[in-house]
Amino acid sequence: MLLLISPDSVEEALDCAKAAEHLDIVDVKKPDEGSLGANFPWVIREIREAVPADKPVSATVGDVPYKPGTVAQAALGAVVSGATYIKVGLYGCTTPEQGIEVMRAVVRAVKDHRPDALVVASGYADAHRVGCVNPLAVPNIAARSGADAAMLDTAIKDGTRLFDHIPPDVCAEFVRRAHTSGLLAALAGSITQADLGPLTRMGTDIVGVRGAVCEGGDRNAGRIQPHLISAFRAEMDRQGREYAVGVPAAN
Repeated sequence: MLLLISPDSVEEALDCAKAAEHLDIVDVKKPDEGSLGANFPWVIREIREAVPADKPVSATVGDVPYKPGTVAQAALGAVVSGATYIKVGLYGCTTPEQGIEVMRAVVRAVKDHRPDALVVASGYADAHRVGCVNPLAVPNIAARSGADAAMLDTAIKDGTRLFDHIPPDVCAEFVRRAHTSGLLAALAGSITQADLGPLTRMGTDIVGVRGAVCEGGDRNAGRIQPHLISAFRAEMDRQGREYAVGVPAAN
């Protein structure tokens, strides 16, 4: 399981760099613009320069509307700026067909520029609260559009968490559908160390966090702390080791 950490500034990216050995992907977002809020192209470039060259940078392009052309341009901007994982939140898509149309445009825009970049279609565990596409439809949307990964996050950051909206067995079905389609499965949404046992057992490929590694657990007001990244990774590794030998790890 890969650990994705989301700094919102160059300063926080430098904090991530101090804990680079404990993380796998540095994700650029702007939390005050939404769950998958897009940051500025120059911030993506500066963060790419601030973190070790062997750490891939991902970038969100926003909680996007159903506007395939607009979203394709945003995605191209992210990959041109140095991101190699491009994450799209299908916030304004109410049907799988709309999601596929948006994601096909993104895939073409991104891969025409950089074929080895990875495109991530993201849905929302609390889709029922914002009226967007069903979370379990996202793996099929990703597969049919040519994307590389399917992801779930939470749309409304009000203290509720991934498992508050979708229980672990349904998340496991999401992961299974992604893997059946040959996709990576990524899960996020106010995830804490206590969630790592279930996430490990269901075969999650990428876990995305921010609040869990911020001072005070606050994704907006708190700043990422290197020692919290280290502690989170240590628990990930413990869960992975114990699962590998068939011993349930206590949360």
